Amino acid sequence: MKLPVEKLALYGGQSVRSVPFPERFLIGKEEKEAVSALFDRAIATGAAIGYAGPEEEAFCREFCRFQGGGYADGVNSGTNALFVALRALDLEPFTEVIVSCLTDPGGLMPIVMNNCIPVIADTEPYSLNTGPAQIEKLITPYTSAIVVAHIAGEPCDMAGIMRIANQHRLPVIEDCAQAHGARFRGRMVGTFGKISAFSTMFGKHFCTGGQGGLVYTRSKKLWIRARQMADRGKPFGLPPGASNCVASLNCNLNEFQAAIGRAQLKKLPWIVRRRRAFVAKLRRSFKTLKAVSLPEPLPGSEPSYWFLRLRFHPERVSCDKATFCQALVAEGMPVTASYFPVPHFQDWYRHRRVFGTSGYPWMSPDYKGNRNQTFPCPNAVAGEKVLFRMAVSESWGESELKDLVNGFKKVEAFFSQGKGEK
Repeated sequence: MKLPVEKLALYGGQSVRSVPFPERFLIGKEEKEAVSALFDRAIATGAAIGYAGPEEEAFCREFCRFQGGGYADGVNSGTNALFVALRALDLEPFTEVIVSCLTDPGGLMPIVMNNCIPVIADTEPYSLNTGPAQIEKLITPYTSAIVVAHIAGEPCDMAGIMRIANQHRLPVIEDCAQAHGARFRGRMVGTFGKISAFSTMFGKHFCTGGQGGLVYTRSKKLWIRARQMADRGKPFGLPPGASNCVASLNCNLNEFQAAIGRAQLKKLPWIVRRRRAFVAKLRRSFKTLKAVSLPEPLPGSEPSYWFLRLRFHPERVSCDKATFCQALVAEGMPVTASYFPVPHFQDWYRHRRVFGTSGYPWMSPDYKGNRNQTFPCPNAVAGEKVLFRMAVSESWGESELKDLVNGFKKVEAFFSQGKGEK
């Protein structure tokens, strides 16, 4: 006997959730008071509010405490955090930098802006992250560094990646823009490589206002170099009387952003705990689903969940991924059918639109590698067919959990009609 199946909102039925999921309410009175205090001091003293002042110094110190030690410098975006991290390594131009294929364009563009050649690593199967095997096959005599992005707050296999990097004596830059507070084998992401980049834009786990970022390292020498590269080559760390020591850009964070960041940083441990607890409950509830699974992170990982990576199993239902996700959205579920930002498939990369019409850095006669090499990334392409993303927030509770479970079950039940029947 076939049980009645509820009509989907996609086809005119009543949706599971008729109101949007709650906003994060990330900004509160603490941030307002921190900025107001800056204004009060400026008004009282007559001194303008600038950058590289006491707020940034305190912010960086407190961030390093969160990371378990080290050194940090505040910058004005996550993209510039990666730019500065690369520059701090003093990579030779027209050398190759291996980089994860699934990343924001800002996770790849700083490589070419440093006149280096991005070499694109595929993901591990059905993952959003690259791995040691994908990286190792790309290493050539021209490789100068490796950039590893921890996508969605899920750590990469840093043990395997560092083993390969150390064997070849290559520095690793960790792109932690989506992974604040994530751990791998008990260590914070960002502490494995030589230097790391964090984004603190408004959509991340914690923010410094609309935009911002941090460059982080355990090396004092690299930190000094990063400070120089983030502020037009100013002679930070050099003897008195030294002048600007290298040509670079102004990537500074300002005191307003740092003040907001300090207030935000106090909330970060709670944010990460809440997200982990919510996902743990969701994982238990989703175990009854057949069409969708919530893949396990790497063993030893403690993700911080910027969003959730979900896997669709098309063989178990009568629709494709796009239709299934459309139905979920109609039910009020916060899902997106695709997470496929592949910068090297974009026009700027395909047409080498970096420095005029020169084709640089690829077309430089000083580049000795394969300038026509292509990177099809079959694992990432295969993953795109079955992986999709769902938002997650520290502000969600039992009501949101219940609606998510009911919404997914409703859509699955509808598209499971006839599946497996004799």
